[in-house]
Amino acid sequence: MSNKKPRTRLYIDETLTPGTVHLVDGNQGHYLVNVLRVKMAEEILVFNGKSGEWLAEITKVGKGKAQVTIREKIADQTEEQDLWYLYAPVKKARTDYMMQKATELGVSRIMPVVTKRTNLDRIKPDKIVANVIEAAEQCGRMTVPKTDDATSLEERLENWPDDRVLVFCDEAGDAIPFSDISIKSEKWAVLIGPEGGFTEQERQMIRALKNTVPVTLGPRILRADTAAVAALTLWQIFMGDWSR
Repeated sequence: MSNKKPRTRLYIDETLTPGTVHLVDGNQGHYLVNVLRVKMAEEILVFNGKSGEWLAEITKVGKGKAQVTIREKIADQTEEQDLWYLYAPVKKARTDYMMQKATELGVSRIMPVVTKRTNLDRIKPDKIVANVIEAAEQCGRMTVPKTDDATSLEERLENWPDDRVLVFCDEAGDAIPFSDISIKSEKWAVLIGPEGGFTEQERQMIRALKNTVPVTLGPRILRADTAAVAALTLWQIFMGDWSR
């Protein structure tokens, strides 16, 4: 085995132990064989979100698929902080972007919520899963965010846990900057609205939760995808692992 750490990382949702053999096909197989053009005996890194990071070897290459054999564990499992990301789906390209950036910024759970101004045709669960897996592979994290099915905003808030702080990015009312949040908690969530914003009724419903913190993202009106990156970055700076 080479002393140089491989750059290619792959998520395999199976048990990883030394000597186990895994077939990589579908989109991942295409990526390995046709895009990266892996060769026999080439080393890659694999993880399953549960048992750390492992060194693996390409032991067979076929048409659009490859066989990898697990060799040894090189890093213990790490977990992201308990941060949920609630968003109203927007246009496809922007949703893809938000999924990638939310994963890179350490979100542990992604929860689409249907608002009055949400287009249901834009919600594609399989695409969301593929996006977060690819982003997790590329950014070096050892977990893949959990992805929920879409629910209405009303249903999500009706079942909101009492011990989780909801950071509400409210562009239409009095709110505080992230730096002024004084609540201490281990459980957080960030809520970003749809392209047309929340209705006044929705805003009142969100603010009625006892653990909602309305925050401002500055003087300019941001697109939903820009707001997501800004809010998650600010959360990391003031409450997340960037602050440590």
